[in-house]
Amino acid sequence: MPGILCHSMYCTMAKAKSPIPEGLNSLTIHLTVDGASNYIDFLKSAFNAVEIARAPGPGGKLLHAAVKIGDSHLMLNDYFPEFGRGELAKANFPFLIALYVPDVDSAFEQAVAAGCQVAMPLADQFWGDRYGHVVDPFGFRWSIATHVEDLTLEEMKERQEKMFGGAAGA
Repeated sequence: MPGILCHSMYCTMAKAKSPIPEGLNSLTIHLTVDGASNYIDFLKSAFNAVEIARAPGPGGKLLHAAVKIGDSHLMLNDYFPEFGRGELAKANFPFLIALYVPDVDSAFEQAVAAGCQVAMPLADQFWGDRYGHVVDPFGFRWSIATHVEDLTLEEMKERQEKMFGGAAGA
């Protein structure tokens, strides 16, 4: 078995090469979803996700799964109240998932075609991104953006003041 070293009757786990698994970043989103298998199918359709791993659990649910979207990983699992595996929020999640893509217009259109609802239409923003929000059929909010301009802090502040009709941060 890979990762396990056995000598006579004793077996030990091979030491990790890194404290962060290969291919992951130090921060990775892990979602609890009611219908994780269906969510993976949705992510493939909406965001071109590639399935990396799937660990089936009891009752056809997933104990753990991982997908890759662009250069980032997303972990997920089904809701298992009987095992204390995650809380299932019903709506109004207090976060959004930020996705940067090379072509925000086509990515936004693809997400909507896959079943997302537009929550904030695409628009050029004062900080230099073309940016909008969608809510997926499972209730998660996504920002989708393409960075189109590199601006100085002063340029962003001027644009923000113009957009909001006064001093930035006031």
